[in-house]
This record gives sequence, structure tokens and C-alpha cells, in this order.
Amino acid sequence: MVYGRRHRRNSRWPLLGFGLGGGAIAAVVIATAVGLTQVAGSQACAAVFTSAGASVSGTATHYVLPPGGGNCMFPFPPGDGLFVALSPSEYDGAAPCGSYLEVSGPDGSVRVEVADQCPPCASGHIDLSEAAFSKIAPLAAGLVSVRYQTITDPPLPAPVALRVKEGSSQYWLALLVMNAGNPVASVQVETGSGWLDLAHASYNYWIAQSGAGPGPFTVRVTDTLGHQLTLRDVALEPGVLQDTGTRMYGAGAAPLRASATPSVSTSAPASPSKARAAGSAAARRARQAAAPATGLPTAPAPVPRAVPTC
Repeated sequence: MVYGRRHRRNSRWPLLGFGLGGGAIAAVVIATAVGLTQVAGSQACAAVFTSAGASVSGTATHYVLPPGGGNCMFPFPPGDGLFVALSPSEYDGAAPCGSYLEVSGPDGSVRVEVADQCPPCASGHIDLSEAAFSKIAPLAAGLVSVRYQTITDPPLPAPVALRVKEGSSQYWLALLVMNAGNPVASVQVETGSGWLDLAHASYNYWIAQSGAGPGPFTVRVTDTLGHQLTLRDVALEPGVLQDTGTRMYGAGAAPLRASATPSVSTSAPASPSKARAAGSAAARRARQAAAPATGLPTAPAPVPRAVPTC
């Protein structure tokens, strides 16, 4: 194997049949409401190749990202050029796409975003961009020993952005999440009967196989640490990167609130206005039942932050 420049992934794109097209950034600011909740089911515990803080001893090479981008399907590489491709077992069907590793080598360390898969790499062998490799060793070294680990809540490069894939319609929908920081555990779209869970494809888009209607959509993104973002007015505009203006966590995130997590029901859905009215009435009855005999209202109890369990 010749280490360094390996344009190994070019031939796969025709097999996948998913072109990137133009990645024009639209000046679309989506109104957001943010909540933390525990999400049940396997999607809330999406596999991450190594637990946060656990260090892996392995090797690193470097490569040039081929035309068309990496397997995570981000329309462009990170602005700093610092990214990594993982072995198939660590790539794990795109589970860690968009998360970050801290990689330490002979000459220092570097923070890199997971953006690609390295099919010939064995577990423990990571393939760095040339810019990233040069931070830890001379490019001429080709192959070096490294230690690497997943970063928890890394600094975010920008607000969360969503991209609707080319070919999407009211009958088939694919969404790409960017700038989440931690691995994304689930993506849901609100429907008349509740929240529809999207399936995570190995090329990193989240799929509603039967679509979710004509839009605009309300989309809920949850990461593996329980951070959750609800994005409203997401347009059905294939090929357009929609900037939400809100970060997944930390500075720039919207205020936190509690949120319910209804599942999709097969029964006839109530209208949104009736559902809101019913919820408000139930909340009023609960507060009245909790009021003391004097008739004075009680202060609402604090809502604890949900902790995801896997």
C-alpha cells in the first residue's frame, strides 16, 4: 500500500447514485425552540466507535479527499481542512459523522472532524487530511503511531445547518445534519400523528422512506449526549444548505425548556390547534389539583434535565 495520496473513494459514488450537486448556502434563518428530553429506542443510543474520553492506540496515514467529498456526504470539507476518515468498523454506518477526535502523534496533537470512511483501513488505523497529518508529523513520514479519542461537546464551528437531499419530495425525504458537534443520535420530523423517526443511512442522510409531506417541516435533532434542537420552518428545497442560526449547545444555543416526545400513532390525528388546546387544558387541571386549600397557585416544579441511558 502506498501511503499518502490515495484517491480510493472515487469509484464508489456512481454505485451509490447520490450526487451532491450545488451546495449553495441560502440565507434562511429558521425559528427554533430547544428542549432536552430522553429519547427511547435504539436511535438514542447510536453506536460511537469509542466512548468519549477513551483513548485508542493506533496508526495514522494521510490522503487527499477525492472530488465529490467523503462518505459523510458533507458538501464541503471543514474550513480549516482538518478532518479524518475512519475504518469501516469505526465508521459504523456513519454513526460518528460530524463528531470530533483529538489525535496525538510524534510532533503534537490536532482536533479533526469525522468526514469520511477509509475502506482499506483496519480498526485503529485512521486516515488524516494532509493539513491534519502535518500537525502531528511530517508528511514524508507517511505512517506514524498515534493515540486518539472522541471529544465530548467540542467547540462548534457554526450553527446547526440542514440540507435536503436532491430527489427529495413529499413522498421521500432525506436530511443531512451539519455542525452538531457530538454524534447525532436521532432525527425526527413532526407529523399530524406525532414525531416520525428517520432512518440513518450509511451515507449519513436521515431518511423518511415514505416522505413527510410537502413541508415546511419541524425537525428535531438529538445527539448522543441528550442535547436536543427543534427546528421549525425547514423548507423542502433540495440541494440548499439551510442555516438555522442556532447552535446545538453552548454559546448561541436557544434557551432550554422541557419538551414532550410523542411517538407516531396509527390512529386518526387530532388537528394541531386541538392538540395544543388539549395540552393546555390538561396543564391547567394539573396546576389546579396541586393548588393548596387557600386557592393560591403553586409555583411550577423545576424540570430535571433528562439523561440519556444506553
